[in-house]
Amino acid sequence: MVFYLPETLEGASTLDEMTPRQIVAELDKHVVGQAEAKRAVAIALRNRVRRQKLSEELSEEILPKNIIMIGPTGVGKTEIARRLARLTNSPFLKVEASRFTEVGYVGRDVESMVRDLVEISIDMVREEKVNEVADKAEQNAEERILDLLLPPPVPKTRSPGVEEIAATAGDGAAENLERTREKLRAQLREGKLDERQVEVDVRERSFPAFEVISSQGIEEMDINIKDILPGLFGQRTKKRRMKVAEAMDYLIQEEENRLIDMDQVTRAAVERVEQNGIIFLDEIDKIAGRERGHGPDVSREGVQRDILPIVEGTTVNTRYGMVRTDHILFVAAGAFHVSKPSDLIPELQGRFPIRVELQSLSVEDFIRILKEPKSALVKQYTALLETEGIKLSFTEDALEEVARFAATVNEQTENIGARRLHTIMEKLLDEVSFEGPDLKKKNVKVDAPYVKERLADIVKNQDLSRYIL
Repeated sequence: MVFYLPETLEGASTLDEMTPRQIVAELDKHVVGQAEAKRAVAIALRNRVRRQKLSEELSEEILPKNIIMIGPTGVGKTEIARRLARLTNSPFLKVEASRFTEVGYVGRDVESMVRDLVEISIDMVREEKVNEVADKAEQNAEERILDLLLPPPVPKTRSPGVEEIAATAGDGAAENLERTREKLRAQLREGKLDERQVEVDVRERSFPAFEVISSQGIEEMDINIKDILPGLFGQRTKKRRMKVAEAMDYLIQEEENRLIDMDQVTRAAVERVEQNGIIFLDEIDKIAGRERGHGPDVSREGVQRDILPIVEGTTVNTRYGMVRTDHILFVAAGAFHVSKPSDLIPELQGRFPIRVELQSLSVEDFIRILKEPKSALVKQYTALLETEGIKLSFTEDALEEVARFAATVNEQTENIGARRLHTIMEKLLDEVSFEGPDLKKKNVKVDAPYVKERLADIVKNQDLSRYIL
């Protein structure tokens, strides 16, 4: 499971201000071509923003326009959905439809995707809250470190006859203590005390040894052991000696946990899933089709019928409460080499009203993929080798040759789209990457003759299977 933090948007500060055209422009920075697919997801995203501005009564009736992307592997289906989630700061889950099994069979049930999405959302919201309380947590941790370095004096019992003298002496001692504390604070901030040892109360995280015997996974059981056995978790502490720098990190985390209201985090996370969640159902074509035979085997149609209620809109029970799936945006994708979208059951087809077909990549597309995106392959390899002082430069004719080789290998073997470029580039730069630290000449120029020399064997070799990812 992976969650994504929002990226800095150029030309628009928030999603509410972004027009579909601006959304497409942001996607263009990372995905080459596929204008129709980008247009479809931009409209779906904008409609989500529009819906949230309507009255509650009307907005409940407007359902998300789920999308099904049809196209070969490696043309950008997953990347479009992933970048979409980053733009919106939405909880995003990518899951393969083929991993689910029919209800009653061993395997993951379809509701687990909603539970996983909630967990991702919890992490996202908690991370945001941590950023909000970071300064306060650091201040509190600093005070606790100073208390460990300079423990406050223990008040002594005074006799009634010397109260005034003790008060006067106490004021002077307090001033000295405060001056010493401030000196220590300055040294702590400058890092001069990082190597000093302190003794910190650390919570033990020991879990009792027991087994859960169930045909379902623990995530499907939805049991929070901490709630059942509260006395066994997080109650005991032990003294542990550690360096000040390490203790500071530990205490900051502890203070962050104290300052964050997890009930509030949970409520916000569940609401974010219900209103902004995106589930990317990959390999939807693997469950398309209907079996004619009978028997105990898991049927693809059965899995489709289990997925149907989630896409239609239902309520899923999670450990954080009930979660409605009515307004979660579902983006399905599949190559559909063997089957076709019409092989899905009609009810499921009807829940994906927007269909876009992604085109296979041409040589021109490969050239653009190599150099245009923010994290283009050429930029990646140049930056990697630059860490060892190697100046790698590519000529235009070299990029054209790489693109041509990638297209040729895709035609002669399996078409794996842009992923072929990773294979080609690894083969091309294999020697430089291996010999890099020992090279005397640190300037390496990659031109067309160099590419042809390094990659000629790929086309000559009829057994190309070892070059396929």
